Amino acid sequence: MTIRAAIIDSVAPVLVLLSIGSSAVAQQPSSAVAQQPQKKSHLQSIAQCNGTDSIPAQVRIAGCTALISSGDAKPEALALAYNNRGNAYAAAAEYDRAISDFDRAIELAKGYVKPVNNRGVAYLRKGAYEDAVKSFDEAIRLNPAYGNAFANRAEAHLKLNQYDRAARDFDEAIRLDPNLTWARSGRCWTRAIIGDLQAGLDDCDKVIQSVSNDAATYDSRALIHLKMGQFAAAIDDYDSALRLAPNLASALYGRGLARLRQGDNAGGDRDVSAAKLIDLKIADAFARYGVR
Repeated sequence: MTIRAAIIDSVAPVLVLLSIGSSAVAQQPSSAVAQQPQKKSHLQSIAQCNGTDSIPAQVRIAGCTALISSGDAKPEALALAYNNRGNAYAAAAEYDRAISDFDRAIELAKGYVKPVNNRGVAYLRKGAYEDAVKSFDEAIRLNPAYGNAFANRAEAHLKLNQYDRAARDFDEAIRLDPNLTWARSGRCWTRAIIGDLQAGLDDCDKVIQSVSNDAATYDSRALIHLKMGQFAAAIDDYDSALRLAPNLASALYGRGLARLRQGDNAGGDRDVSAAKLIDLKIADAFARYGVR
């Protein structure tokens, strides 16, 4: 199973505009022209630091670093710059640097909840799931209506095989934000695992109706069909998942099991072997899901 958050193939980064103005010291007319390149560079740094995911992470990091090093930013704006740079570091899979930046943002702006949540995402992607849960706990304490934080904590619980806790957090995330599609996809997967199959199927159907290119949701619905004994439907969904994510081990393994149960021994063995090459523990994972 992949992390759905942002995430979030990842948690959606919260990149907010920096309220960094020019120096409060009035410039003399004779120096105004000379200040133009500096002002332009400053504005460029702001634009880079506030860049979306379409802007390369290293460009965003450079923009935020320039702002942090300028000495011109007030604490609140500096916290935003650290948060945005942390998001860029996380996008570049530099999780320790991301966590350090989120820590700094939290120190600078007490009660600023987004870097608390984002730090949890960095821990989640790093594989430090207990630390991720602690960060999401704090984000929820600061803002009990923060749907993304509940959904992110659910993902951490899934990684810890705490399926009932994950289900409760997904429920709350969707209650707070019924349009949180990736949380509904995560709840579908969780319900598939715990055996709440029809409710899980309803969740997956709703996601696929609105987002037809999400491999994880097809993978989740396929698991439900597999557990229901609907092997042809499972294979169709696993095919869809693999068209979108050809190396998704859970989809390969699940399709292999479905093929074996339909009597396609050659095709099933081929899929199972391919899945194990990607994830040696995939059979253990399916055993936890109640499928052998």
